[in-house]
Amino acid sequence: MRLVFLGPPGAGKGTQAQRVCAARAIPQISTGDLFRAALAAGTKLGLEAKGYMARGELVPDAVVCGMVGERLAQPDAASGFILDGFPRTVAQAEALDAVLSKSGTRLTACVDFVVERSELVRRLSRRLTCRKCSAVYNMDVALPKVQGVCDRCGGEVYVRDDDRPETVELRLKEYDAKTAAVSGYYAGRGLLRQVNAARSLTDVASELDLIIARP
Repeated sequence: MRLVFLGPPGAGKGTQAQRVCAARAIPQISTGDLFRAALAAGTKLGLEAKGYMARGELVPDAVVCGMVGERLAQPDAASGFILDGFPRTVAQAEALDAVLSKSGTRLTACVDFVVERSELVRRLSRRLTCRKCSAVYNMDVALPKVQGVCDRCGGEVYVRDDDRPETVELRLKEYDAKTAAVSGYYAGRGLLRQVNAARSLTDVASELDLIIARP
């Protein structure tokens, strides 16, 4: 099972990816995690990415896709994986196809998490994040056991600047401008599956499991 989970910020794709990966013993892969790991390890691509970020520049697709390719080549991804929030552009989707083609594999499906914009704004403005490990919590349904302290690592839990209501709309507009076209790309290849992610975690999980089980 080789899946892309696509959807705007706040759609809940990361939470569902974590659940599915734990159940199926496959890795959940996000570019954020890849950057942190590559920078910590001082890999060639990590150092290259660090140089761009230090100059305030976007990391080129070639570097990002190189990191993804290296990660997919690791043994734990041989039986499957979920790419969480990648690819972000059609160019990255095409590069991913090339990486998979070289290894003789292809994506099983792209799952698009669909939520109305008003609900996304509400969710993001209620989100909390751990400064240390980036674990995500929610003021309404998933607070940490100890206020302000991450259950996973003990780090500080806070509201990120880009989750404040005044910046959420800008993030969603950026998503529409750059990433929404990716769903069209996968629809054209017959790989797109959509899930109504505006419901409860349990309902979304049930629908998602049915989608994943389809041949």
